[in-house]
Amino acid sequence: MKIVRIVESTRPIQSDIRNAYIDFSKMTLSVVAVVAVVAVVTDVVRDGRPVVGYGFNSNGRYGQGHPIRERFVPRLMEADPASLLDDTGTNLDPHRIWARMMTNEKPGGHGERSVAVGTIDMAVWDAVAKIAGQPLHQLLAERYGDGTADPRVFVYAAGGYYYPGKGLDGLREEMTRYLERGYSVVKMKISGATLGEDCARIEAVLALLGEVYAGPLATGENLFSMQAARNLIRYGGMRPDRDWLQFDCALS
Repeated sequence: MKIVRIVESTRPIQSDIRNAYIDFSKMTLSVVAVVAVVAVVTDVVRDGRPVVGYGFNSNGRYGQGHPIRERFVPRLMEADPASLLDDTGTNLDPHRIWARMMTNEKPGGHGERSVAVGTIDMAVWDAVAKIAGQPLHQLLAERYGDGTADPRVFVYAAGGYYYPGKGLDGLREEMTRYLERGYSVVKMKISGATLGEDCARIEAVLALLGEVYAGPLATGENLFSMQAARNLIRYGGMRPDRDWLQFDCALS
């Protein structure tokens, strides 16, 4: 079994929304496809087609087509195919693939490199689950948990983006739609307007919700390395009895 090719495509997002830092009308993202086959004898086939794993980078980061094509894909394609397989030789090993991509790279990290590696990593895990014939959540539960995937996941509605002409009425309407859909917790973007404007936006949303969320908090999605995560755990003031580390899988 080996990876026969990795295809990257950079695509525009083209949305008029923005947060405090990013105008999404200018943003791009990378889409990656990893094609895996069984060498020599047969292809890995599901439903009559070769297995293809797909990944895409965070929509808060630009596409990273250049480092993907110039550094990380060549390293994988030049590797001994057997060195990228798990011990059974019947599936890809995401950890060995990740280690190969990081050959000749310094430890630590920054967003540009992490986006490039993370996008391929996501596609590899997608291919691994498809080759194993399992949903990825079940495969991860069996490898790293007790074998039982939790069917329930806590979610919140992330919104409140800035949009031309939106105003307070538009913000209230957006948050009301989230509540009507069954969300009990919402998040809104701030710091992209003046202090007075943002205070008015916050008060408008609080008036709809009636109370401030006091439960577990999650953070870490803008961190790029294990070292940065370790510093967050040590010095970030997170509460180990309730808070969560929430990393972006295309950045970490």
